[in-house]
Amino acid sequence: MTAPSDALTWVREQRDAYAHGEHRPEGSFAVIMGAYGATVAGLGILMHRSGRSLPVRFTAADFALLSVATHKLSRLLAKDPVTSPLRMPFTTFAGTSGEAELAEEVRGTGFRKAMGELVTCPFCLGMWVATGFGAGLVLRPDATRLAAFVLSTLTAADVLQFAYSAVEQRATQQ
Repeated sequence: MTAPSDALTWVREQRDAYAHGEHRPEGSFAVIMGAYGATVAGLGILMHRSGRSLPVRFTAADFALLSVATHKLSRLLAKDPVTSPLRMPFTTFAGTSGEAELAEEVRGTGFRKAMGELVTCPFCLGMWVATGFGAGLVLRPDATRLAAFVLSTLTAADVLQFAYSAVEQRATQQ
C-alpha cells in the first residue's frame, strides 16, 4: 500500500468506528468546516486591507450586546417560522418546538444532511453569527452595534412577552 492509500484506509476506519453503522456526512462536515475556515481567512484579509486596527480589547458592553444578539440571530435563523424558507431545502417541517419556534427534521444525505444539521442548530450557527459580529465590529462598528442593539432589544421584548403570558396564565387559573 502507498502512503495516501494507507491514510485513506485509516480515515475510513476512523469514520466507521465513529459512526457505529450510522451514515454520517463527515466529508460534508469537513467541507462546511473548510468553508468556515475560508470565511474567517477572507474576513481576516478584508480586515487587514481595510486598514482598521483590531481592538486591543472589547468592552463589557460590546460583549453583552453581541452575546445576546448572537443568541437571538442564531435562534431566528435556526428556529423561526419566517426564516423556514432558508432551511426548507435541507429540512422537513415536524411541528412546533416552542413559542414561535419550529421543529424540523434534517433530510437527505451527504452535503444536504450536513447543511440541515447546521441550519437547524442554533448552537452550531452561533459560531458563524459570532464571527460575523466580531468582523463587523472591526469593519463597521456602528452598523454592527445597531444590528446587535436591534436583536438584543428584540430579545428583551421576547422575555417581556413570556413574562406577560405567564402572568396572564396565572391570573386565568385562579
